[in-house]
Amino acid sequence: MESNTLPGHPQLPWTQSGWQESVQAWIDQELTSQGIRIEGPLEILHMRTWSAFASVPTSEGVVFFKAPSLDNAFEAALTHKLIQLRPDCMVRLLAVDLERGWTLSADSGVTLRSFIRSVDDLPQWDHVLPFYAEFQIDLAQHLPDLLLTGAPDRRLGHFPHLYRELLVDTENLRVDNPPGLSSEEHRQLLKLQSDVKDMCLQLGSYGLPETICHEEVHDANVILDGERVIFTDWADSCIGHPFLTMLVTIRSASFRSSIEEDAPEMLHLRDIYLEPWFSFGTPTELSEAFDIAYRLAMINRSLSYHLSMARLPEEYKIENDAIPGWLQDFLKTFD
Repeated sequence: MESNTLPGHPQLPWTQSGWQESVQAWIDQELTSQGIRIEGPLEILHMRTWSAFASVPTSEGVVFFKAPSLDNAFEAALTHKLIQLRPDCMVRLLAVDLERGWTLSADSGVTLRSFIRSVDDLPQWDHVLPFYAEFQIDLAQHLPDLLLTGAPDRRLGHFPHLYRELLVDTENLRVDNPPGLSSEEHRQLLKLQSDVKDMCLQLGSYGLPETICHEEVHDANVILDGERVIFTDWADSCIGHPFLTMLVTIRSASFRSSIEEDAPEMLHLRDIYLEPWFSFGTPTELSEAFDIAYRLAMINRSLSYHLSMARLPEEYKIENDAIPGWLQDFLKTFD
């Protein structure tokens, strides 16, 4: 939803008077200090309920500015930390304001989406997904540093409690307020609390390390720069079970390719992602863990939308049913 068409709200700084002038002044100062000349006006590319994104033409090419909503302000610190830990697969950051959550980054290449036009192009993922899995495995050793960035802590030990808290917020679940949950759906989800706890325990029993989880590794958030693979847009991220990642990856790829989620091509994406994890379990064990995580990831997506939107007024939410919608998807997995 484009927030620039709605009334201003403190959670969304770009809806406040003078915000764009402050951004322009900061960009001017940061680029000038690096000897980079601005060659055109700031262009706002989008203003949504979770971030604002803009571009600026410069003597060094286009640079990109991003500002988060206040509830997603962790993204700048997380991005900054990931660049310190793995600069090889992150955008080049020109400036960061950790207090305001602002980032300024260089143009880093073209998105994977530019190369995927149909189902025949899906093999473009064959290098990306194993590389991303290896990235997650590598970063597991830095878990304390990642938690210090303020990224949401969705580790399995906390997950049942987060699920329980989510269900208490009937206002944002829009119970009996379409397109939200019905009272019966809410009742069924409440009854599943013990099931969710058991699923977390079972998933944890496979012994996979908890790590960074980018929840939207789809083809628009993967950038290719020659041989480099770069992951961008970390607003929807958490610290948790690694396999939570793949829900949106597969759903997005299946939607854009007009095939089912369980089509052979989608199972191939799952299998190539799992290959680097073979040191943690057999293919059968990893597939079992993947199936559990795939279902829990639906709750996780609801939690992420709740983080971004729960404190916003009704007019920001009325066209977005993702908080209850992902829970409805989770409920369907029990049919």
